[in-house]
This record gives sequence, C-alpha cells and structure tokens, in this order.
Amino acid sequence: MTSPPSTPLSSPPPFRDPARKLPERIDDLLERLTLAEKLGLLHQHQAAVPRLGLASFRTGTEALHGVAWLGPATVFPQAVGLATSWNTELVEAVGSAVGDEVRVFHRRDPAAVGLNVWAPVVNPLRDPRWGRNEEGYSEDPWLTGRLAIAYGRGLAGTAPGPLKTAPTLKHFLAYNNETDRCTTSSNLPPRVLHDYELPAFQAPIEAGAAVAVMPSYNLVNGRPAHLSPLINDVLRGWTEDDLLVVSDAGAPANLVGLQQYCADGPTAYAAALTAGVDSFTQDDNDAGPSTAHLTAALEQGLLTEDDIDQAVRHTVAIRFRLGEFDPPELDPYADLGEDVVGCPAHRQLAQEAARQSIVLLKHECHLLPLDPATTQRIAIVGPLADTLYEDWYSGTLPYRVTARDGLVERLGADAVDFCEGVDRIELRVPGGCLSAGADGVLEIGTAGGFDLFDWGGGAWTLRSVQTGSYVTVTDDGSLRADHPGPSTWVVNETFELILTGETNAVLRHRTGDRYVVVSAEGSVTATGEDASAATTFTLETLVDGAAQAAELAARADVAIVVTGNHPLVNGRETEDREELDLPAGQERLVRAVQAANPRTVLVMSSSYPFAVEWADRELPALLWSAHGGQEYGRALADVLFGDADPAGRLPQTWYRSAADLPDLLDYDIVATDATYLYYRGRPLYPFGHGLSYATFAYSDLQLSSTSVPADGELVVSLTVTNTSSRAGREVVQLYTHQQKSRAKQPLRQLRDFRRISLAAGESIRVEFELAAADLAYFDVTRDRRCVETARHSVLVGRSCTDTRLTAAFDVHGERIPPRDLRIPLAATAFDEYCAITLTDTTPVRGDAVRSLEAGAWLLFEDVDLTLGASRCVATVASEQQRPATLELRLDDPLHGTLLGTIEVPPTGHRHTWAQQVATLAPADGVRTVYVVFSSEQISLEKLTFLSD
Repeated sequence: MTSPPSTPLSSPPPFRDPARKLPERIDDLLERLTLAEKLGLLHQHQAAVPRLGLASFRTGTEALHGVAWLGPATVFPQAVGLATSWNTELVEAVGSAVGDEVRVFHRRDPAAVGLNVWAPVVNPLRDPRWGRNEEGYSEDPWLTGRLAIAYGRGLAGTAPGPLKTAPTLKHFLAYNNETDRCTTSSNLPPRVLHDYELPAFQAPIEAGAAVAVMPSYNLVNGRPAHLSPLINDVLRGWTEDDLLVVSDAGAPANLVGLQQYCADGPTAYAAALTAGVDSFTQDDNDAGPSTAHLTAALEQGLLTEDDIDQAVRHTVAIRFRLGEFDPPELDPYADLGEDVVGCPAHRQLAQEAARQSIVLLKHECHLLPLDPATTQRIAIVGPLADTLYEDWYSGTLPYRVTARDGLVERLGADAVDFCEGVDRIELRVPGGCLSAGADGVLEIGTAGGFDLFDWGGGAWTLRSVQTGSYVTVTDDGSLRADHPGPSTWVVNETFELILTGETNAVLRHRTGDRYVVVSAEGSVTATGEDASAATTFTLETLVDGAAQAAELAARADVAIVVTGNHPLVNGRETEDREELDLPAGQERLVRAVQAANPRTVLVMSSSYPFAVEWADRELPALLWSAHGGQEYGRALADVLFGDADPAGRLPQTWYRSAADLPDLLDYDIVATDATYLYYRGRPLYPFGHGLSYATFAYSDLQLSSTSVPADGELVVSLTVTNTSSRAGREVVQLYTHQQKSRAKQPLRQLRDFRRISLAAGESIRVEFELAAADLAYFDVTRDRRCVETARHSVLVGRSCTDTRLTAAFDVHGERIPPRDLRIPLAATAFDEYCAITLTDTTPVRGDAVRSLEAGAWLLFEDVDLTLGASRCVATVASEQQRPATLELRLDDPLHGTLLGTIEVPPTGHRHTWAQQVATLAPADGVRTVYVVFSSEQISLEKLTFLSD
C-alpha cells in the first residue's frame, strides 16, 4: 500500500485529532500504514513508524500487586491477599496507586515500559493446589469479577479522557494447573463454561475495567486456548470497544511445538490471528520470526490483508485510548512525578491493604488482642518471622517491615525474643564435612554448618552458617553458598533430602534432577544421575531449631509462630502442590512451641491455604494472610494488638486434606462437587470465613416480597448489632440456593456482601437488592441461560456455612420443556457422563465428546420420544483400528431397553467425521436416554433423530 503524501505540520492528520471519533482516527491511521508497517505492530514489541511519528510500543508491564521487574516500587499484598479484604474500594485504590507508578516508570523509559499492563488475573481459584493460586482472587466467579472490576478501574483510571493504563485479563480460559500446563486439556462442559469460567471475564469487560485479554497456555476441550472461537464469538461480544488479545509468552510456538496442533509456524500464526489473537508474545524483543510467519501466511493465502487490518485495529485502538496520539497538553497524568513511586500515601495504603488482608481463623481464650501493658515478653519464632519474600510478579521491595520488626516497634527489642526455629546441621563424610570456602564454593572441610529450611513437597533450602548465603548449583554443577535464596525464574537453590538411614541422607538437586557427589579430590557437584551415584552424608544436628524455639516460648508471655511458604518454591508458576499440609519441619516447630507455651498464636503467611487441622484443634488463635508486601509487619502488629479489627475473609475454601479434592486436572466442578458451591464435606475453614474481636447478632430478616417475576427484583434487609464492648468490622454475606431444578444446583451461591464497621452496641440496617435475572443458570437442553420457576432460599450469615438468618421466596420464570428431538441433540448437552472427556470437532470451532474407556456413557434426561423417531444419524469419529458401536438405551446404561445400535467405523482421526445411521426400536413418552460407547477413542458430535 502506498502511503499518502505528508500532511502539512499546521494541520495534523486526522488520526492525531482528538476531536474526531475513535473509529475515524483508527481508519485514517490504517490507511496510512503500509502492509509491512502493519505487520510490525502485531508483536509484543511493536516497531516504530518514524515517517508517521509513531513511537515503538510494548505490551505487557506486569502490575499484579505492584509494578514488577522494574526496580523498587510499592509492593502491596499478593492478589489473593487483596481479595481477602472483600473491599472493592480498597482494591480500586491499590489499582490506582499501581497505575500511577506504571505511568512514572513509563515516562522514565517509554520504549521498555508499556502502558498495557498484564493484570488482573481472573481465573477462579478452583483448586488450592494450583501453583499460581496467589495470582487470583477467589474460587467464586462473581466475587472474582467484582474485585477485577475494582482493580481494573484503578489501573485504567476513572477520570474523563485517556486511560491511565490498559488492563489485561489473564488467562483465558479454564487455567488452574501448572502440571503439563501447555499440553493438558481442561474439560469444560457447557454449564461449567457458562456458569463458572466465563462470568469472571465477562464482568470486568462489560464494565470497561479491562480492555485486553490474554489466552492461557492450556488447551480447552482439546483445542489450544489461543485458538478458541470464544475469543471472537463471546469475549468481543461483551464490549463495543476494540478488545486487544495478546498471546502469553511463547504460546505461539507451542502451537507447533509442545502441542503439535499446527503443522508449521505460518499455519499456527494464521490460526491464532483469525481466532482473535492480535499481538504475539514470542522470541522476547525479536519480532522478526513472528513477522516472517505472518508474511508467509499471507503469501500462502492463509491470511488476507483484511485479517491483518482487523488485528492492527485492535492493537492501535488501545494506544489511542491511552492518549498516545493526542497533544501532550491533554495528558491528565503529566503531573505524576518521580516522587509518586513509593510515596507516603502509597506506603500508608500498603499498610492498610495488609491490615485488611489478615484473617483471624480461630480465636479462643481471649488470647487476642494482646495488651501491651501486660505483655512483657513475646517470643516470635519461625522461618518467616523476620523475612519478607517477593513472588515472581511482585515488585522489588523498597524496604521490609517483618513480623519481628512490627513487634519490636511496639514493645522494644528487649521484650522480643526471636529465632527462626530451623535446624542447623552438618553434612559429614569420612574425613570432614561439607563446608563453604571464603569464595563460597562448597568443599570438604573440618567445620561447617547449614540452616535447613523445609518448604514442603520435598523442597529444602540450605543456608551456610559460614557465608550467611544459600547453597545454589551453578551451570557446571558445582555448589556454592553465595546466593540470596530462591529469587529467579529458574530456582537452583532447592534440594530434596532423601533419608537412607536414621541419620544418613543423599541430596538431590530438584531443578537439575541430579544428586550431590563428593569426588575423591573433595570437590562437590550436583552431577550424579541417580541415588546410587550420590554421596551419602551423615546428618549431625548442631542446633535443634524446634527445641530452641520452645525454650524461648517457655519464658515468654505469648509465643507467636510465623510459618508459610516461599513464593518461588513448592507452589509457583510451573509447579503445583501435591498436598495441602504445612511443611513437616514447620509442623514440628508449631507443636514444640505449643507444648512449651499453650499461649501460642500461629501466624501463616502464604500464597495458598494449608491443611492445619492439628493447629486448629490445639491452638487458641490462628491467623493467615497472603504475603503482605512491604508493610506486613506493622499491619500484623496492628491486628495482634487490636489497633485494627481483623477485617479479612477467606476468598476460597480451606480443606482438611488434599483427599477432599478431585483430580487437579478435572475442571468439572459440578460433577466432582468442587468449590464451596458444590462441596458437601466439612471444610476446615469455609469460604467467606473470618472472625472479629467483636461479636455480632443478626436479626429481623425481611424480604420485600415472597414472590418475584423473572425480570423482577427482591430487596433483602436485616439488622446487624455489635453485641460486644469494642468496635468491630463485619462482612455480611448474602447467599441463595435454588431448592428445585431440572439440573444440579449449587448448595449455596454468593450473591452480594456488605462490609460494615460498628461501634460497641451499635446496630445498622443492611439492605441488598437481588435481581431475579441473576439467578439464571445455563440450560444445556436449549443452549442458553434461563431463570426457572422455583423456590429459592435466602441465606444470610458470616460465611457460606455460618448462616444466621434464612427465608424463602418464589421466582416465576420458565419451566424447561422436554428435549425436542426435532432439533439435533448435541453430544455436549448431556446431563451426566461417565469416562467421557470433551474434545474439539475441528481445529477452528465446535465441541464433541470422546470416550476414555469401554463402557463410557452419556445421559440425556427428559428426552421427548412421543414424535416416534425411527432412525438416528450419529456424527462420529473413531481413532480405533476396528469398528466400534454406540448403543442407545433407555433409563439404564447396562440393562435398559435397547433403542438402537450405531456402527462406528474407523475414521483415522478425531477430526474426520462420518454420518452413521441406525434404525430405532419403537419408544414413547419422555424418557432418559443413555449413549453407551463400546470402546475408548470414540468421538460423538451430535445425534439427529428422523421420523419416516
């Protein structure tokens, strides 16, 4: 395309005229760009176009709970900690502060720091074992959406004019596992898709709080998420604005590599771009390979220039909305100076956010709040008592106020005793022990010692007593004690301590999967290929950490044990947890301290829930927060001493054991009774749980009506009274339950909440407005949402299981009719299933089901057979070498009346479909129909019933 002549400087081109409408400005810019220039705008690092005055542009500044990777910045609590506040105003304020700091960093280096921020993460926290649990908000999609709107609005700004930053939702879709994350497929039946996964994305997009989306690494129903037809068909239907879709890092190459879904680069890039991906995050800052693939796709006819234009429109629309092409004098953020980063207001906000993120899980014996007048000595112990950790997406801490620091500020150093409570050991071999030389290199010497930190999941870190630094493994396999600890993407500082006897062990380097070997010359390397090649060390305990902590606790008025996780070890991006237990070394520490002093408080600072059943049973007080950022220690002291009432409420269920959870890779929360919505067991701490130092009474529940139409609204009101002698904060939670339904319904579902602060003895009237339309769910029989005619329970209380008041009302909506067989029956429209997974019909669009074993079945309830269908046409595919069958049976998959048998020939590939016809036996009435698969690897897209 030939560029038009330059416009005189006195008359700026239309695309730079802020008085014109945005579509007109975008059209003008597109007409001026050559094809090559357009292609240069489809990579994370967008190329400059000097002749038009376009600067380079970079997508993807990390801003999950502070500005990350760019140096010191205000570090707020982790995202799950912000969610624990259940305070949308606070979360929006944090987002606004982060957005301000992004603007300052951008002004320092516009090319390196873009205003497209990759936050928030809105994947519902379906399973607490997910390695990235800390990045999300809640297991509830509605609460996730509310918090995402708040954070997104803060990031984007609410003032008229340009966006402050351009928030990006991560990660679309059904992404809650790190284990084989690029090759696993999330099974997503229609109800789970529409009622659980999509709402968390829909809310912030519809509210305008997010202007971009990033697909996830995984596949969904057999198709890579980056190729999902839902991007164009659904996501972009939620907004009238241009929605930017950016790939995750390296995901385009996965389409050809790990996933082997596309034949080559041009095919992959064409498939992603036509599916809706506009910006390719690949090969770091080298756009060359991506541009080459797109160019080849154009040359091969896989793409058209119209396809390119559509993607470029999305990429430049964000830049327009950020004010990039407006006159500088119209920049509403020009006054944000360098002093904004880490300013006093942001420090105060960080402290308040940390305060509100602390959850009081248990409180007995009036141990808390502590009274400084009567608390003469405190023992604070534990591996997290005097340290703060950064996670992968946090900023660089500008300073650190640890739990110990917070107590010392209150009571003075002389009143606070401290130890980490970890064992100090020697690793001995004949002739000496493992020792760190002056240069940090490990060797065999006469003396040496290591502090041993247990992070669970078979992961330990060793800190050298001689150097004060952690042991790491270098590229050549040698061991050095000169590292600050896990702090980089590749963690080379964790080891598995494998006992081979009562006091003997070998060391395995976890990242390299190599064993530590001491050579005859005394060099120490992690080069052994298996345990038989490893050197066996004799463990000698120099200091029993638990015993040392117990000694301090015994002479203290109160003992505080601070435990938790290291955010880069055993539960992080690329690594899920297998269990929920507190690390064994930390569990031993807690038990020892409690035995020495029953006035023990357990404080957990972690990225995820723990199963702490013993501690809940034996200790008088437990608190939890996510990693709380730079002001954590002061915030914790504020809560411990009662200056702040515990305000946090759990945004996800704490289970008693991993045995209470389904398989990590099973995303069907309905079938597996997962999350608080369907879980029928007794959790350790339920969703919404959190105590106050005050007590509250709920009374006088009133409904504005006992009956509402499907388009009506119900007002729920009640009185809450602070029945204690101190001020307190409460989170009043409104849940509903549909009592009768055609489909399985949640046991309870959060509909709204109110945060209230009450003085001693004060009462307040709390009111909720509940729209009947919000009670809709996805009806698989008609492929749409519906509000059923049914009775609903109103449940008001302090958590999802701590219900204080109940009432009932009727909704007059629809009665779902029997399935109409004049309409083809989609295989994915099942009511129940066994040994079935979902798969892709074609690489572009469509879902089907696939059998996992012989005897697998689908169940379709309420099938209307009164029209007398005589034949059934099945759309099937088979990867088997031999013919197979599908049996249609009534009422029972094994012994039910045989309605018909469909022969399934081998088709060679799951995307190669055949139409197979079967004659049906006479049947009548509204019945339950089972489809039974004779073998594995049989796919079914739909059944079409025909009458003579």
